[in-house]
Amino acid sequence: MKINSYFCAKLRMMKRFLIFLSVALMIFVSCKKENDVSTDPNHKLEFSTDTVLFDTVFTSLGSSTHQLKLYNKYESDLVISEIRLMGGEQSRFRMNFDGEAGTEFRDKVIPATDSLFTFLNVTIDPTDASSPFIVEDSILFVTNGNTQMVKLVAYGQNAHYIIGNQTVQSFLYPFKIVADSLETTHWYNDLPYVIYGFAMINSYGTLHIHEGVRVYCHDKSGIWSWSDGQLIVEGTAEHPVVIQGDRMEPYFRNQPGQWDRIGLMDGRPGADHIINHAVIRNGYIGVQPQSVFKGTQCALRLNNTVIENHTGFGVYASYYAIEANNVVIDNCGQYAFAVELGGDYLIRHTTIGNFWWNSTRTTVSMLLSNYLDDEDGTRHEFPFHLEMGNSIVYGSQEEELSTILSGNEVDTTYLFDHCLMRTTKYNNDMAGFSNCIFNEDPLFVDYRLYDLHLSDMLSPAVGAGSPAIGATLPHDLDGKPRQPVPDIGAYQWQGER
Repeated sequence: MKINSYFCAKLRMMKRFLIFLSVALMIFVSCKKENDVSTDPNHKLEFSTDTVLFDTVFTSLGSSTHQLKLYNKYESDLVISEIRLMGGEQSRFRMNFDGEAGTEFRDKVIPATDSLFTFLNVTIDPTDASSPFIVEDSILFVTNGNTQMVKLVAYGQNAHYIIGNQTVQSFLYPFKIVADSLETTHWYNDLPYVIYGFAMINSYGTLHIHEGVRVYCHDKSGIWSWSDGQLIVEGTAEHPVVIQGDRMEPYFRNQPGQWDRIGLMDGRPGADHIINHAVIRNGYIGVQPQSVFKGTQCALRLNNTVIENHTGFGVYASYYAIEANNVVIDNCGQYAFAVELGGDYLIRHTTIGNFWWNSTRTTVSMLLSNYLDDEDGTRHEFPFHLEMGNSIVYGSQEEELSTILSGNEVDTTYLFDHCLMRTTKYNNDMAGFSNCIFNEDPLFVDYRLYDLHLSDMLSPAVGAGSPAIGATLPHDLDGKPRQPVPDIGAYQWQGER
């Protein structure tokens, strides 16, 4: 009996100890778990990608599902206080987070050194012309007060999609090489071309864009020709090549700044860049030819082209050679035609009409410069030569021309011949100006509708051009014949005389 009582007492003590141990362990685990939740503002999520691209080219109504992986690399749990599909219920995308469908989630935990999946779906009818070419949304994540975004991108219509997926330190934007070295790539008018990033022409490559092609550039996108590359844009009067932003809603029809630029670096001798019969509109810079090493060895030959409605520049040239014939440049937020570091320019029957109304413009329409001053005051001069004939430089400012030229060590010459210009600083008594008309309204049809035809025979530009210059371009931008004594500008007035 005594022995049994002893063992019973021991058993009761052991039970009490085990109960105490279990309770203590539960309290310890509970406290440890709570302590393991990170509140450190330096602790953020990591993602498998910053952009989920649904890059299937849809040929019929269909859907595509992709996954996004969220990583917690820390030794403590992370609480995602908010996850939100920014487009909400109206978004074309659908989200499933950790097995639950919805557009918004709160207080989701990722255990220490673990990960979670988000499944994303998009459904698109590629034949729906009301759909944008690029369909976008984003997911917002808030963790420890940090806001992070992941972009969602899908194709909206049938098109050729050029998606920038390469980066190099020497180039700011993602790009895709569309014409590699020793390769000529042709774009034909079967489907539109949509550029997301930059379409890159590699050194010794050529991109040839044929008549009627429509190129739609997304935000911060464009075309770039690397050193020794070549761009050929070969539209026709009946079927011009159109390069513009990719937003198709009516509101964006005349909104500038929707894409970046066409950039042309040093070309190779015998392979000039050519742009014929094109409309380049609604970007930041229309065309930016810039040379670093080869100067005027390669030219941009710009013919029968309209460059309009850019937030920055129409043409922004640096140490280049440009021949421009029958060109219209209008409605630019800074300079319509700007030259820095000199170059060689031949411009005939061109109309620059800058009535920028989207904001306040304080710059002239045409800027000509040929030098650069270092921080230590050392001046570097570059040769500069310009001939501009039978052309208009006009706009909403009292002064639309500025020449900032230095010719102490290099050849610096310019001639404006039979031009109509708005300027208070220059006149025909000054060197470089011959038979020009100053400060007379050219009477455009309607600059707010981007129509810079001459509206009336009473326009001072009618019959005021040089016959010799007109003979080199017997047809105007519309393909209409010029008179023996031509009108000044890109368009010949077609009424009775």
